[in-house]
Amino acid sequence: MNRPIILASLLLLVVFNTWAYNETDLARLKATNACEGCDLSGANLRGIKLRGADLGDADLGGAYLRDANLRGADLTGANLSNANLKNTDFTTTNLKNAKLDGALYCKTKMLWGELNDDC
Repeated sequence: MNRPIILASLLLLVVFNTWAYNETDLARLKATNACEGCDLSGANLRGIKLRGADLGDADLGGAYLRDANLRGADLTGANLSNANLKNTDFTTTNLKNAKLDGALYCKTKMLWGELNDDC
């Protein structure tokens, strides 16, 4: 009788862990302003100051980046799928001079709408 409850619990654990960021990666980013290839998927990075950060090939899928300052950051090859870069005050996350070559956009929320270039 407890078998369905155990199976459901295991399934939820697997589902939630697929969108869980790596705490060590987040700590490294905050300490060094660099985290190339890090797993920050689903992380709440609202308002974070990452000016000039090295986030090349980082997984930011599903990350909450409202009000973040990524000015001049290297996001080359970063996964921005399902990320929220849209703010409520008619602005967007600061990406001025950011390197976005090869970044992935799928259901990425921007000020002007949703980007779906790489779905």
